[in-house]
Amino acid sequence: MILYHGSTVIVDRPTIITSEKGRDFGFAFYLTPIKEQAERMAKRKQKMTKSEKAFVSVFEWNENADGLEYKKFEEADLEWLDLVIRCRSDIKYHHNYDIVSGKIADDSVGETILFVISGIIKKEDALERLKFQQINSQIAFCSIKSLQGLRFIEGYEIK
Repeated sequence: MILYHGSTVIVDRPTIITSEKGRDFGFAFYLTPIKEQAERMAKRKQKMTKSEKAFVSVFEWNENADGLEYKKFEEADLEWLDLVIRCRSDIKYHHNYDIVSGKIADDSVGETILFVISGIIKKEDALERLKFQQINSQIAFCSIKSLQGLRFIEGYEIK
């Protein structure tokens, strides 16, 4: 499987990112199977950091690797929502998965999740609301062991 990572630098040696709070699946190295999504993320990071350039790093990953705890969410369901809430609201929370894949809680989805965390809406109502939003996909590599299954292919600049 080909995966993409958007950033302000080419990342040929991925590491677990522990500097950003509020990550959907906790501290991890995040990738997506959607090239355009990675390009948008690279441009967003470029704008946020006022960097001169934006890049996408391309990786190959064997999805069937043995010996890893892999949690795959097919849709934004209650279990997915619970994990995202735990990871976003408790910086010390750590799950036992090496890899987690599922929907990304972007700005509009993140607002809904914030409403749940704040007690404004119930989880069930949030899931109903999320059914009407197009949610992109992400794969979080949450352990050093999981990163070993990634092979860097190339990096390219977004113009």
